[in-house]
Formats: sequence, C-alpha cells, structure tokens
Amino acid sequence: MDFSYGADLRRQVSERLDAFARAPLDTRALRAAAVAVVIVGDGRDGEACMLLTRRPDHLNRHGGQFALPGGRVDEGETLVDAALRELDEELGLTLGADAVLGRLDDYPTRSGFCISPIVMWGGEDPALNPDPNEVAKIFHIPFSELDSPALPNLIDSTAGEHPVMSVPLPATGGLVYAPTAAMIYQFREVALRGADTRVSHYDQPEFAWR
Repeated sequence: MDFSYGADLRRQVSERLDAFARAPLDTRALRAAAVAVVIVGDGRDGEACMLLTRRPDHLNRHGGQFALPGGRVDEGETLVDAALRELDEELGLTLGADAVLGRLDDYPTRSGFCISPIVMWGGEDPALNPDPNEVAKIFHIPFSELDSPALPNLIDSTAGEHPVMSVPLPATGGLVYAPTAAMIYQFREVALRGADTRVSHYDQPEFAWR
C-alpha cells in the first residue's frame, strides 16, 4: 500500500473502514469516551502520519502516558461530536463531520471506560495549537512505522488471562501501551491492511489502570 498522503489513500482507508464489521461490545457498565485517530500529511516527504500525544506528568489520570486526542462523552453528545470537540480542545484542530472516515471497535478499559476510536482525515500538515494543560507533546507517527513487522509486542499479564499489548514506535522513542496501543494496532490492521483483527481482549499494564 502506498502511504503517500492524498486522495488515493483517503479512498482506500475509507473503503476498508466501510467494509469492516465492528464487533459488538457490552458497554452497559462502562462510561462512554471517544478518541480521534487523525490522519495528516507531514508536510515534508509526503508520507501520511497519525497524530499521537503524550499527556502532562501532573495529570491525576494517565499522567505522562501516550494517548490519542479524546475524552469522555458529554451528555447529549454523539461519539463523533465528542471526538471532534476533544480534538479541538486538546490540539486546536477544528474539523467537521465530513472529515470522519469511519470507526474501529470499541475498547473497554480497566479504568471503566468504553473508548470508541473515530478515524478522521486531518489535512496536509495542519496548524496545531495544543493545550499545555492536556498535551505535553505531539508526535507525528509515520505510516511506515505503523506497518512495521515489530508490531505488536505482547507480554503476559499479571492480572488477567490475555497478554498486555504494546507497540514500538521509534517516533516516540519507546513503547506505547494499551489501550492506546490496541487502537493503533487495529487501525494498522484494518485501515492499512484490510484485515479484521480484533483487539478488545488485550490487556493493559497496571500503570494504565489509573
């Protein structure tokens, strides 16, 4: 697959998301949250990238962890509305509903949330204005890194029957762990490879439970 940012890539990703049959998940005991999986051009070599953030260390919840832009769904909001709002609040990137390409499977977290990943087309090298209270750093993850055979990395869980997932991403300087890793990996599998890979069963490290 050609990872050049442009109309052909947008069409291919949209078609694969349209063909993807999302797996149902019992979410009655979980709080709803949505994250934005944003595809952008890097403005340098023309390769498409995914936006990823690291949260500030001072935050009480998930401080210092890697995250996709997003948060809990407010009363009266749709999942898409919440993802678009959080993207604007965290990164200063304002997109409309026409930027949405599709959805991936919901992911249940140990902290009691059901995260719904919304895939979006973010534009060629868009201007970003991150909120320092929510974002310590922004990373542009090249699609060539997402396509690496090194993804994913699995280790035994100390608290569950399923392994903990992480993904090595050189652009971040290290490993990104589930739940974010699970959503990144499924995006790779579905949008870039056309596979029906499921990830909601993969566990998270204990530091991500808080």
